Amino acid sequence: TWKWVVGPMFLYLCERLVRFWRSQQKVVITKVVIHPFKTIELQMMKKGFKMEVGQYIFVKCPAVSKLEWHPFTLTSAPEEDYFSIHVRIVGDWTEGLFNACGCDKQEFQEAWKLPKIAVDGPFGTASEDVFSYETVMLVGAGIGVTPFASVLKSVWYKYCHDATNLKLKKIYFYWLCRDTHAFEWFADLLQSLETQMQERNNAEFLSYNIYLTGWDETQATHFAVHHEEEKDVITGLKQKTLYGRPNWENEFKTMAEKHPGSRIGVFLCGPEALADTLNKQSINNSEADPRGVHFIFNKENF
Repeated sequence: TWKWVVGPMFLYLCERLVRFWRSQQKVVITKVVIHPFKTIELQMMKKGFKMEVGQYIFVKCPAVSKLEWHPFTLTSAPEEDYFSIHVRIVGDWTEGLFNACGCDKQEFQEAWKLPKIAVDGPFGTASEDVFSYETVMLVGAGIGVTPFASVLKSVWYKYCHDATNLKLKKIYFYWLCRDTHAFEWFADLLQSLETQMQERNNAEFLSYNIYLTGWDETQATHFAVHHEEEKDVITGLKQKTLYGRPNWENEFKTMAEKHPGSRIGVFLCGPEALADTLNKQSINNSEADPRGVHFIFNKENF
């Protein structure tokens, strides 16, 4: 038995030593941003830290718990000189982090009073392959939109500096959300991208559809009165917010007609049930002919 046990135990100990070494490296919190509905953004710097789009890190805050590590998706782009995470306050640990950062106080918080943070990572995800396709379909559900914040930021940086070398030519972005609580911080990013793309006369580069899945017909009817206005009353975007759930079969068929003979990357960050639906549609709408359209499904679940 010991021959079978000693190998895995050695690898486990090596992994723990690497994590301990990483946790001792200095991490500096450069900025704490409080977003609406108890969501905070931590912008940090760490010597030698290199990331790719859509990756995640493990975070430990000794002031809250000396043993707990929690995973968070990076919401910054590799082109930025810092890395950031968005934390929604939904439990004891996140509440403790919220208070430790002084977000519960009205006065300005001095940088030296911010808590020490340990970071392990970054670790890779399927989203890193976004730039391998000419056409991609990004689907985020609720807080699962965070990896696509990193993707969209990075796309914009690449597009501004050297669009000719960018293989990615078209992005279809879908965001499914039960309520409007998560819109505030992410809608700002979409508004910025929307404005800048229009200024460069390439508004067709990014197509996005935002779905409110938790609203009833009465609430939807109230906002439908403002449908003819230039900007959406909820998000402030030119693209109007949709209600209910998307018809994925129609969406895939429409995309296949628009991009015949291409490989389309489908990326999801969301629940397993939605992953099953998208995987099934990717298979059903891919052609047997190698020269036909093919949907390549990639997922990460939470």
